[in-house]
Amino acid sequence: MDKLTVRDIDISGKRVLVRVDFNVPLDEKTGAITDDNRIQATLPTIRYLIDRGARVILCSHLGRPGGKVVDKLRLTVVAQRLSQILGKQVGVTKDCIGSETEKSVKSLKDSDVLLLENLRFHSAEEMDSPVFARALARLADVYVNDAFGTSHRSHSSIVGITEYLPSVAGLLLEKELETLGSILKNPAHPFGGLVGGAKVSDKVGMLENIMGKVDFLLIGGGMAATFLKAQSYEIGLSLIETDRLDTAAGLMKKAAENGVRLLLPVDVVVTDEISAEAEGKVVSIENISPRQRIVDIGQQTLKNFYKELRRCKIVFWNGPMGIYEIPQFAEGTRAMAKLLAGIGAITIIGGGSTAEIVINMELADKMSFVSTGGGASLNFLGGQTLPGVEALLDKDSLAVGKLKRLIPSK
Repeated sequence: MDKLTVRDIDISGKRVLVRVDFNVPLDEKTGAITDDNRIQATLPTIRYLIDRGARVILCSHLGRPGGKVVDKLRLTVVAQRLSQILGKQVGVTKDCIGSETEKSVKSLKDSDVLLLENLRFHSAEEMDSPVFARALARLADVYVNDAFGTSHRSHSSIVGITEYLPSVAGLLLEKELETLGSILKNPAHPFGGLVGGAKVSDKVGMLENIMGKVDFLLIGGGMAATFLKAQSYEIGLSLIETDRLDTAAGLMKKAAENGVRLLLPVDVVVTDEISAEAEGKVVSIENISPRQRIVDIGQQTLKNFYKELRRCKIVFWNGPMGIYEIPQFAEGTRAMAKLLAGIGAITIIGGGSTAEIVINMELADKMSFVSTGGGASLNFLGGQTLPGVEALLDKDSLAVGKLKRLIPSK
């Protein structure tokens, strides 16, 4: 971790603007929060600031309002849940910028917490607008990025604001970078990668970057069909990325060159149609008919994956093994989650849908680490620079000196 964190600065009595990721799932009918894990994940940073007498200003997006005010995407429900968790009142503003918001901020006392209204009610947020960034910066003395899940986006509240405030990492962002970074720098061996999901294209960078570090790569999910097709297997009507067949072949070749054991399914669950009423059957990969679709991994594949994963000291998992939304096609994914929850290895879950799966199965506390970032974790493990991290102050004497100059005295 080569960036300054909130631990490196004096925040007592300061107005601290914290970018969090409170993009929580809501019940479509009632509007209630159905999973508050993203709120829980940033509590260490919030409590750290409260305990040290900071004036805490939280900002986040929720959903995709498209630059317009959408009442069902207001953050009132989030403020209410956070108030319950913290045991203290968390106010919420009517807008995230403007004179009324500035008045609300000025009324804050030490250790108070205020939540700004949905950032994406302004289209300028996703445009990385300097004007919008400056308006946010006027609210605070210091900026803290604790939103790993959106740090791969060059948005005003992620990147633009760092031009106007001394900017450091929060405790969640620090934990994400250090945990995922350990995979790239010095992982324990044997190290296994369990990779699924629909598309090869989403994970090419990550697969290429960890290829020289893993001992095993186990490929499931919809993307396995592209790998099987690259080996000339009949995959029926399964959706594949035809423009990624050479990519899949190249990854298999690179695995062989690096001494990485790459396992594909040897049997799969297939169906004639994808629907809630559809029935599946298990067939070997040599017996997939032209009219069938692959929807999950089979029992022998599960046994093969089990055998390798039980040997590992560390496992990284990203992507379901089948169509998890349809119960009869979710058995492979559920079996993998249960296995990882019970083995003695360090288990790191790569965010996105995979995180939702282990949380819904109430297995998150059985995993070593569940990332809050889907796309961000893939980009980071793919060796890409995260704009939101790159924009923060480095841990060096120049940065520390800059902090002393820029953060006003109480």
